[in-house]
Amino acid sequence: MTQTPPDFPHNVAAVHEATDRLLVSVAKLDDEAIGEPSLLPGWTRGHVLAHLARNADALVNLLTWARTDVPAQMYVSATARDSDIARDAGRTLDAHLEDLRESGARFDAAAAALPDARRTFEVEMRNGVVERADRLPLRRLAEVELHHLDLGIGYSLDQLSPAFVDAELAFLAEVKFAGQPKVPALELRTDDGRRWRTGRTDTAADGEGPVVVTGSATALVGWLTGRSDGGALDTTGAALPAVPPL
Repeated sequence: MTQTPPDFPHNVAAVHEATDRLLVSVAKLDDEAIGEPSLLPGWTRGHVLAHLARNADALVNLLTWARTDVPAQMYVSATARDSDIARDAGRTLDAHLEDLRESGARFDAAAAALPDARRTFEVEMRNGVVERADRLPLRRLAEVELHHLDLGIGYSLDQLSPAFVDAELAFLAEVKFAGQPKVPALELRTDDGRRWRTGRTDTAADGEGPVVVTGSATALVGWLTGRSDGGALDTTGAALPAVPPL
């Protein structure tokens, strides 16, 4: 399948809705639960929430760059990013909720302020990744939805919106993993007949073909993002290959 242009207005609205769902879930916790382990190794739920708030501000920096043409960094440094998360992880539930609301509002405002003519402007994310400004809302949506899962508080893959699942699957196949030598050659097939070729492109030289992986879009996204073991997927007898973490 060919690369699908991002739906900027839809994704901006979806970020707001996903953030609201996250806030509803988190508000049911208490201070003790915030300090308990998340599903991410080495991180408590507080670490996940602190990361989500600071990621919103980091993306605001990039949206502002795209709007003003004044270069900005997502984070001052990798060390500063990690220090901010560690500093904020142990806060109270109320403090986390307030930070998530306020940082989410800043993201909404920065996205709303981006002129149509600047949506194709390219910015540099962490680790030198270059991204179009109009794909930043999808990047944020993935952060909110996937880390909502990582909190381990009952939010499941089946609760992800179909629109997000479809957009994330297309992004992973067409952009994130496409042509990447560390990703095995894959042909992804959804139950409704959609197909993508992604991953390594040099398989002809050693006689290998892509591994065909079939299943629901949700199951494919869960596996590709490391949120499931891929047990619901079919590879017609071949072993399900490992994909690198996002």
